[in-house]
Amino acid sequence: MATTVSPADANLGLHIANRLVEIGCTSCFAVPGDFNLLLLDQLLKQPELSLVWCCNELNAGYAADGYARKRGVGCLCVTFCVGGFSALNAVGGAYSEDLPLIVISGGPNSQDHASNRILHHTTGANEYGQQLRAFREVTCCQVVIQHIEDAHMLLDTAISEAMLKRKPVYIEVACNLADLTHPSFARPPVPYALASSHTNAASLEAAVEAAVEWLGGGVKPLLLAGVRTRPPAARKAMLALAEASRYPVAVMPDAKGMFPEDHEQYIGMYWGPVSTPCVCEVVESSDIVLCVGGVWTDYSTAGYSLLLKPEKMLRVDNNRVTLGNGPTFGCIVMTDFLEALAKRVAPNDTGHVIYKRMALPPSEPPPQAEGELLRTNVLFKHIQHMLTPSTSLISEVGDSWFNTLKLKLPAGCEYELQMRYGSIGWSVGAVLGYGVAERQTAPDRRVVACIGDGSFQMTAQEVSTMLRYGLDPIIFLINNGGYTIEVEIHDGPYNVIKNWDYPGMVRALHNGQGKLWTAEARTEPELQAAVAEAVQRRGELCFIMVVTHRDDCSKELLEWGSRVAAANSRKPPTTGYGGH
Repeated sequence: MATTVSPADANLGLHIANRLVEIGCTSCFAVPGDFNLLLLDQLLKQPELSLVWCCNELNAGYAADGYARKRGVGCLCVTFCVGGFSALNAVGGAYSEDLPLIVISGGPNSQDHASNRILHHTTGANEYGQQLRAFREVTCCQVVIQHIEDAHMLLDTAISEAMLKRKPVYIEVACNLADLTHPSFARPPVPYALASSHTNAASLEAAVEAAVEWLGGGVKPLLLAGVRTRPPAARKAMLALAEASRYPVAVMPDAKGMFPEDHEQYIGMYWGPVSTPCVCEVVESSDIVLCVGGVWTDYSTAGYSLLLKPEKMLRVDNNRVTLGNGPTFGCIVMTDFLEALAKRVAPNDTGHVIYKRMALPPSEPPPQAEGELLRTNVLFKHIQHMLTPSTSLISEVGDSWFNTLKLKLPAGCEYELQMRYGSIGWSVGAVLGYGVAERQTAPDRRVVACIGDGSFQMTAQEVSTMLRYGLDPIIFLINNGGYTIEVEIHDGPYNVIKNWDYPGMVRALHNGQGKLWTAEARTEPELQAAVAEAVQRRGELCFIMVVTHRDDCSKELLEWGSRVAAANSRKPPTTGYGGH
């Protein structure tokens, strides 16, 4: 970014672009509309900010989500109401998943707010706060820029909130302000600094003292990593604590990949009855489970069926430490507590020794018979073999969750899924965003995606954007004729979808522009040949449709689906009074 700005160029839109680049967000996913066109013109003037033009706003939001997972922050720019409302679902997912997104929307002309007029693209009211009110539910901060004098302060307030709270924020910019200059934009920007969270030293000391005493009385303590260990500093502190304590380490399903799976103390995933073999037994029999950054939902608890009890958990959250059902210590940054505890914890590898006595070496299904329809477990056997330290694996909602969660990630291999929000179709946009981020930071890496046919039909058109920008993921389209995850929770005719010619559709999106290779696999030899070819085709988007039987799914999905169904179908209690 230039160190000086000409007063003639010191406008609001360029200032927004400079701020995005400054916080490390060098791509913005956008869909043009008449309320944001002038703003987009200004964003394009910042050479370090790339604009990625998406097919629709929902997919742009999913792409910004995927980008934020890799870069730490993402951005999307939409038009008013018809664009903002379309993006709302994706922003809700980012809010649920603790991802900082900068949501920028064009807004009505600043002079229109008192005009008593009805505007196009709106819901027909003569006031224009409907989009703002909607975004209040899925963002941690909302600002509306209608006066150029307030812009500098409002922008910094919103961006700071996104970075500190790891949540999306909403910035609405009146469509007639984007190219206006102001003295606050003209000087070189002061280096951006965030007011960081701080730890109360006395509270930290008391928490560590209590934790050391409690853990010291344990026979076979265990360390459990949750999804809020995503920030790099938290992962580093977790690793240090694990090595100091010698405890066995398990991860919750939405935290897969956040602790190195090649580490000698890593035992696998804890997900109640659908855990990695032997892990559930070790976790639930431990007398103390030190859980860091866990989020407990009906999905992550397999329909609230876990036997892990709060009274034997030491819970470390973003700003709080709780011992069992007992004392709670506040105003403690997670990483500060982990680092301090690592310096004082006594090593105890009893739990890990117990696990090693129980654990069996991993096995894989044998080769299939000639001409036999490809089985799902055989598909993922070959995906396991293709994972490398430079692979980034992205799993769509559905049976792909259960199959990819069982894979062993080699050192350096990255993994993403959207479990808490679980929006079907998320992965297509996320592959776009993650791929854009990797090309900027680690171009030697490659995205591999596992997407079900039902999910793909939700957001398929963003493959067009991947081709447009020269991304080269390997996409496995798993064609089994419907919404398999819904089938196992509650079946009905609504879970059957229209079959598409998926490779043909992707070739139509390609239309001679970009680099594309497609294949179809119905048997194991066809799959082996397709995988071998795709791995060699760097620089090309590789799309492999694999056909499996509609009822072919993992045993874990069957178990989990029945438990979630039971939780969903609980009937309300009757009062016995027959009244209100």
